[in-house]
Amino acid sequence: MIKKDKLLELGQNVKRIRELKGISQTQLAYSIGKDQPSINRLERGNINPSFIYLLEVCEGLEIELKDLISY
Repeated sequence: MIKKDKLLELGQNVKRIRELKGISQTQLAYSIGKDQPSINRLERGNINPSFIYLLEVCEGLEIELKDLISY
């Protein structure tokens, strides 16, 4: 397992789900109390998010964590 690849895959999943729901990065960020650049870094695989951060993203996307991981 290559860490960078997994982080990129996670970020792509976030982006795919967000776009399917018609939510902008700014809207998602606002709904979970983050800033848009933070969401952008997540989607590009440039951060290793904490468990709590992932739960917040899932809440903002109205999905369960298992849906994000297995998408």
